[in-house]
Parts: sequence; C-alpha cells; structure tokens
Amino acid sequence: MAGIYLHIPFCKQACHYCNFHFSTSLQRKNDFVMALLKEIELRKKYIGTERVETVYFGGGTPSLLTGEELDRIVCELRRTFSIDGQAEITLEANPDDIRAVKLNVWKVSGINRLSIGVQSFFEEDLEWMNRAHNAGQALNSIRLAQEEGFSDISIDLIYGTPGLTDSHWEKNVRQAVSMNIPHLSCYALTVEPRTALDKMIRKRKVSPTDPDDQARQFLLLMGWLEEAGYEHYEISNFALPGKRSRHNSAYWQGKKYLGLGPSAHSYNSESREWNPSHNGQYIEAVMKGLLMPEKEVLTSLQKLNEYIMISLRTAEGLDLDHVSRRFGPEVSASLGKKAIAYLDTGKLERLGLRFTLSREGRLLADGIAADLFFVEKELPGEPLFR
Repeated sequence: MAGIYLHIPFCKQACHYCNFHFSTSLQRKNDFVMALLKEIELRKKYIGTERVETVYFGGGTPSLLTGEELDRIVCELRRTFSIDGQAEITLEANPDDIRAVKLNVWKVSGINRLSIGVQSFFEEDLEWMNRAHNAGQALNSIRLAQEEGFSDISIDLIYGTPGLTDSHWEKNVRQAVSMNIPHLSCYALTVEPRTALDKMIRKRKVSPTDPDDQARQFLLLMGWLEEAGYEHYEISNFALPGKRSRHNSAYWQGKKYLGLGPSAHSYNSESREWNPSHNGQYIEAVMKGLLMPEKEVLTSLQKLNEYIMISLRTAEGLDLDHVSRRFGPEVSASLGKKAIAYLDTGKLERLGLRFTLSREGRLLADGIAADLFFVEKELPGEPLFR
C-alpha cells in the first residue's frame, strides 16, 4: 500500500511563521492545475501497481481550488492509480474557505477527511500570526463541517507563541475537546529562517519564543488530552481511538509515497526525490513532458538513522527486533547499549525490545534521536545491512 501527496502552492496571504512553498498570487492557478494533471500521468509508474490507501491535499491552501478543479484532480488520480475503495482522502482547508456548498462538493469529489488550519480560537492570536480567518470563522467552520456530515476532522493548534499564557492555551485546547474533534495536531511555534516572523524578531518588533514556556505548555497539553481520552500517537499528534491520520502514520511507518506538485517529496524506500520549489519552473517543465526532481539515494546508514528518528516520535517507539531484522543483530545490540543512558535518566521507557519516549523525554525527542544516531566509524562490523 502507498500514499499520494499533492502540494497546492497558493495562499490568500502569508502567515508570519510559515516557510512552506506557496504563492499569494493566483494568476497561474489554472496553469498549475493543468500541469498537476499532466504530472499525475507522467508519474504513474513511480509506485508501480501498489494500491493507494491515502491521498492528501496539502499546501499552501488546497481549499482555494474550485470544486471543478478538485474533482478533475481526484478523477485523474482514480483513472491513473489503483485507489483503494476505503482510501482516506484528506483536504487541508482554511476556516474562511469552508461553506456548505463547498463542503458538499468536496464530499461528492471523494474527500472524506478535513484538516482545518484553525491555529487558535482567539482573535488576537490569529491577527498576530497574520491568518486569513477570524475567531468566529474558526468555530463556525468546524460546526458547519460536522453539520454537513464530516466526522473525520483534524485541526491544527499552535502553542508557545510570545505572550501566550497557560490559561489562554488551556482555553484553546478545551474548546477543541468540547467540540469532539477527533484529531488534533499541536505544534510549538518554530521561528524558521527568512520568514516574516524571523525578521520581526531580529528587528525586535516582536518578542522571541521562550523554550521554557513551550516545554511547560507541551507538558500541560499532554496532560489535558490524556485526561480527555486522546491517544498521543506521535509527538505533535493526538487522536481519539480509531482516529489516527492514516496518511501521516504511513510516513512514520516508512511506507512508499508519491509527491505531486512544486516542492513535493516522494519516497520509494530506496531513494527520496523532490520537485523544484518554483511554480513557474514546475509548470513549464511538466507541460513539456519533463520531470526534473532532485534525487537522493539513501545509504543503509541514512535508512537506519531515519528509522531511529521517526520511530522514536511515535507511540509504538523504536523496535530493536525490527532493527535486527533489517540492519543486523550487531546494530540492534549496539543501539540497545546506546539507549541505556536514557533509560537510567527516565527519558526512555522499555517494554521488551521496544523503547519509547517518556513524557519528559518527548520534550527532548530530536536531541535523544540525534544522540542515538550512528556514524560510519561506530558501526560494529561488516556486512551489517541487509
């Protein structure tokens, strides 16, 4: 089974913190849709005959597509690939784009899951982030989606912004829980280079983020959502029972996926490739029948370290038995020894041959993973990888 990701590179306006590839000009949207349809045909052999179990429209703002455009894309995907009858088909949508008519069109096109970019239910937060929607639209979009029959809904929330109090953060989380939203993606605000937020902080127009505040609000979040019955199945993702994101879970399980659109990444278990992050270059190349992705063939060492990084972020954790089967028993034994220090400090927990992050360990997930990474000189023997 495989997944397909489609990057829709358009937004109404630029959020201060965003570093994804997008354009606020819709001038070439029609050209882009034609190129995307053509790329679907050009890339039909990438995942071979594997059945597609998830499709994800991300961006950017996919909800800016018209109903006709979205329907054409979904129809072309179904014509070209073997889409499972029970496939999860997700559309990222901004609250200000959600209306009853559009919701019905999306359902007819086959969309069965919405990921709504709420970020906050408070006006001052949304204005600070430069979001296109307001607090009323944040609430109404969820209610309207539920009324129109969408039961599989995820929303994004951001914490750790300068000036966000714990009380204010709790109200955001409690609001989501009270609406019985089955899936929450919660992110600490990250200041990415060359974003508007980065420039404002360097010019001292806004305060920088506080790591201590972010850590505390993450710990509070874990407690509140555990109490509400949510499963913390990945560092930033929480779901009610049976409501995990199948598409994102496939990434973390190392399944194959095809990325379509400018800046989209693809992975086939042996290599990773990605399209140019430039709408014009993408459109012109694809319409000429050319594919121009950059490609990286993964070494066994890279595959091992990626497994360590990704698996530790999940509730299932790092499986030494899996490491032994895939990379050899010597590597598994060496990795187990490297993890002992974090068992002793309580940052890791162990159940049989699995290591998972403790609640405190989740605060340091990236650092712990990096410390467990292997370098060539550490490899305990040859040949180690199969």
